Amino acid sequence: MAAERQPWQTLAKAKLDSINESIPADWRLPSLPRNEERRDVTGDYVRQFLSKEEIEVTEAIAPAIVESTSTGHWTAEIVARAFCHRASLAHQLTNCLHDTFFDAAIEDAKSLDAYITKNRKPKGPLHGLPVSLKDQFHVKGVETTMGYVGWLGTFQGKKGTGKERVFESEMVQELRDLGAVLYCKTSVPHTLMTGETVNNIIGYTWNPKNRNLSCGGSSGGEGALIGLRGSPAGFGTDIGGSIRIPAAFNGLYGLRPSAGRLPYQGMAKLHGWTKFGVVSSRANSTSLLSREPWLHDPLVHDIPWRDEKAVISKDQKLFFAVLRHDGVVSLHPPVKRALETVTERLEKQGHRIIEWKPPDHQRGVDTIIAAWKYDNGADVRSAFELSGEPMAPQIASIYGAELHAGPPKDATFIAANNVARREYQKEYMEYWNSTAELTGTGKPVDIVIAPVAPVAAARPNGVPWYGYSGIVNALDYTACTLPVTTVDKSIDVLDPSFQPLGDLDKSIMDQYDPEIYDGAHVGLQLIGRRLQEEKVLAVTEYVAGVLTA
Repeated sequence: MAAERQPWQTLAKAKLDSINESIPADWRLPSLPRNEERRDVTGDYVRQFLSKEEIEVTEAIAPAIVESTSTGHWTAEIVARAFCHRASLAHQLTNCLHDTFFDAAIEDAKSLDAYITKNRKPKGPLHGLPVSLKDQFHVKGVETTMGYVGWLGTFQGKKGTGKERVFESEMVQELRDLGAVLYCKTSVPHTLMTGETVNNIIGYTWNPKNRNLSCGGSSGGEGALIGLRGSPAGFGTDIGGSIRIPAAFNGLYGLRPSAGRLPYQGMAKLHGWTKFGVVSSRANSTSLLSREPWLHDPLVHDIPWRDEKAVISKDQKLFFAVLRHDGVVSLHPPVKRALETVTERLEKQGHRIIEWKPPDHQRGVDTIIAAWKYDNGADVRSAFELSGEPMAPQIASIYGAELHAGPPKDATFIAANNVARREYQKEYMEYWNSTAELTGTGKPVDIVIAPVAPVAAARPNGVPWYGYSGIVNALDYTACTLPVTTVDKSIDVLDPSFQPLGDLDKSIMDQYDPEIYDGAHVGLQLIGRRLQEEKVLAVTEYVAGVLTA
């Protein structure tokens, strides 16, 4: 006789309690301000709970941390404890963690300190750097739920596999070998298929800069955690904007590389064109390629990090294009102002900018939306049926009508969609090539400046549009987010002459309220061509310098 299934509410509460109880008692806040009482919990607000040394450590950028742990200025243990503390605060203020393994992290940090004492050299290029992970990575000793109640106590929803709390993703092993300290897994929306972070375990993850708004998704916990400086760098995945949306919403840099640049081997399952990426408070190159991941993941290209492509010379003049509208949804006022700010600053530096008028974006976006639904929701349905938990409304808006809509798409449909995508990629490639006629250099546009989303950040359960981010996935281009400004209610007002293109355009513009959005981060993305990670990061760092000069 089969054992009676426990109510999903009981299982979810037990997991949430375990997360909260994993925070040491002296790191727990005695009271928490309601969102309406304290909108912005970044900066001085969170600093009041930290020591002077902890603030110095947690607000250092990743390269400075590695330099300090590699030279003895800070021990890896001191750094690990500081970030574990700040991550604990971030979770209490935003609901951004799915798991903590602080004790294991501190022991790993002690081992790194012993290693450097014995060998008089760091273990690797990430020696002592705390790294947070989206809850899609498998880590030994830690379960992976991906936001599903039905995955609790299992390996991807299955029991008795022998992999539970033992198996590790390839990327996790790479990070350990490079000297990183892993200490927490961050919140995601169940299914990963929305630009907000919500599930039945931790509830809703809020934007720490403006807790009226979402932190983004699906790597939303990473966005909130790093936005509060509870992590110097984190790893996530991006199937339609899942790294770039949280990065933009939280004032961060988020790299979406092309397929095959970083390893995906051993990740929790997700159908579609999923790619790894990095989220950080600073645009920096990655050291992961020094481990030759193509020897361990058959889908990774044999392309080492190319330093010669990662440099923008002082006098080099670049040719940019700017996308002001994708032909479907108009930009909220602060996003529109961010585009104007970046283009004006670059033009003052002598760089040329043209308007980007590419092939119809809707066609490209349609191919990726079709891929999300190849199985007509069968994978989603099976995951929810494990516990009987309901879908969040944000997920139901994508998959709800599909759950009982018939069998998965057949091979003919999938092949036709793949052909349509390839033809669209070719058309877009030729358009990009054609810009060589406009630059005066004989070379095409270097980088496209574009919105990540039409909004500075999503309002809870608002009407979404992923076209600005999803087009990059459809094309498999490289893109990196760029923090630009914050919403100013006195400047970023609605245009009374605005005329929507349709119902979707109107619905999204209707969500904008300067009072609600005031203070929120506003970010954009810089888009390069396939496998141009070095160039995109170099240009992002350059443009960031122009904005802050």
